[in-house]
Amino acid sequence: MRSEGISRARFLAGAAALGVAGMTGGRAAAQGRSGLAYRGVSYEVTDGETAETSWNAARMRRDLRVIGDELKANSVSVYGDGVDRLAVTASEAVERGLHVWLQPRLGDRPQHEILDHLAETGRHAESLRRQGARVHLSVGCEFVLFVPGIVPGDDALERVRNMLSGNFDPVTMRRRLRRFTARAAKVGRSVFHGPMTYGAAQDEEVDWTLFDLVSVNYYSYFPHRADYVRELRKYRRPGKPVVISEFGACTYKGAPEKGGMGWDVVDYDKPQPEIVGGLVRSERSQAAYLTELLDVFESMSLYAALVYNFVTPDAPHRADPRHDLDLASYGIVKPLWGAPDQPTRDWHWAPKEAFHALAHHFARSAT
Repeated sequence: MRSEGISRARFLAGAAALGVAGMTGGRAAAQGRSGLAYRGVSYEVTDGETAETSWNAARMRRDLRVIGDELKANSVSVYGDGVDRLAVTASEAVERGLHVWLQPRLGDRPQHEILDHLAETGRHAESLRRQGARVHLSVGCEFVLFVPGIVPGDDALERVRNMLSGNFDPVTMRRRLRRFTARAAKVGRSVFHGPMTYGAAQDEEVDWTLFDLVSVNYYSYFPHRADYVRELRKYRRPGKPVVISEFGACTYKGAPEKGGMGWDVVDYDKPQPEIVGGLVRSERSQAAYLTELLDVFESMSLYAALVYNFVTPDAPHRADPRHDLDLASYGIVKPLWGAPDQPTRDWHWAPKEAFHALAHHFARSAT
């Protein structure tokens, strides 16, 4: 579970709508080069905490240009809430020649609203697919955290705390999770006729017969590569490509070891949110972890890997390490606000070491 404060057509000439058979063939063709058919980054479309950091169409277009032209990604995971934002962003990504994973992520709302939101998003994905776009639909992400009623808690953060403290019934949780996942798969199939998956947490028990691909949000840390390979083998299923739908690390020494809880180092009760624990900024640690895992995924000829994530606008980089919220961000670029305490309309970002390392890795893999 990542929070970062608990708070993203010129269709490809000759591209055909992908089915499972076409998906497998694309995988085989790509393995001769890198072992990954798709390599890219996650891009969030959910509104931010302020008008300045909220989703913006012009900024989105610039970011997607960078993702394709400078990061050298061939795929992007467009996720978040707001059907219109998801649709516009996915269409722009397709226009720029990117493969798209479209994942609605409406959280902390009644279950029927979450499913309705999925249906509307799926209809847009199907429209893109019918026009020849390369698009996969993911019916959601880590339902146990984002969907009310599976574990106790009024919001995702409270559910995280309850799970960490053991304040839930595992048997009830698994039953409710299976039930909702089946409902989401049924809704997805009713509106989308291409390859479909679900962004599962590492320890979720998912009925993968409901989906065409196995997708896992992967945040493990091991000192030896062989341990990653050993753990990842358990996700293999006959005839189902394996997707690393998220992987990433925050931007301080020791962050890779903290995995999916690396964001939990900010004291939001202070007048100005403050980094706790005397953390040391390390863009190099983040970059090294990401590229090492890409090497592992490629060595296993997995189907796709998506870095989490491109940018977190509400986590600005600051010179003072106590208030450098970018330390707690998984972003591969760092937001630079125009004022110390609030973003201005012209806030911008700068690439981190991870951006450059990934661009080099992606470019090399594509040759």
